[in-house]
Amino acid sequence: MYPSKQDAAYEMNQKPSPPLPPPVTGYPVVPFTNQHHNEIHSHPIQHQQQPPSRWSSGLCDCFSDIPNCCITCWCPCITFGRVAEIVDKGTTPCAVSGAIYGVLLWFTGCPCIYSCIYRTKMRKQLMLEDRPCNDCLVHFCCDACALCQEYRELKHRGFDMTMGWQENVERHNGGVTVFASAPPVELGMKR
Repeated sequence: MYPSKQDAAYEMNQKPSPPLPPPVTGYPVVPFTNQHHNEIHSHPIQHQQQPPSRWSSGLCDCFSDIPNCCITCWCPCITFGRVAEIVDKGTTPCAVSGAIYGVLLWFTGCPCIYSCIYRTKMRKQLMLEDRPCNDCLVHFCCDACALCQEYRELKHRGFDMTMGWQENVERHNGGVTVFASAPPVELGMKR
């Protein structure tokens, strides 16, 4: 009925079994490790996502960068084009994005339909909080202030906004341009 002393000694000499992996819940989890078992097992999502970071400046801090504030007030398509090129990582040139913004401004008077999409992209890329309110509402209420804030944020993160995406990448790589190219092809017949 009661365990004998030999059984108790045998159980004490046994190595503890490793903890079981977390249950399958459909949520992504970090690789299973013993040291984090309790944390991973109890909250699988908590360790995957980092909390959003704060913006480097407020929405109404427009006058901290007077030249950008003036450009945005008189010609917001320039500021938007610069922001869009960096957010798109060079796939859409500054001139194209700025022209689309300008056309929307001229014909609809409401370019915030287009610019709020880029604010959302930027927030997701840089993991920024959704403040002070929804991206579309921020651009609808004060498009110029939102553009200035996005411009300042990218500038704060080390981008030279007067240069395009490619020049910023080259500057970051120490002036070396990295292109993936095929080997040279010799044309014509040779004997």
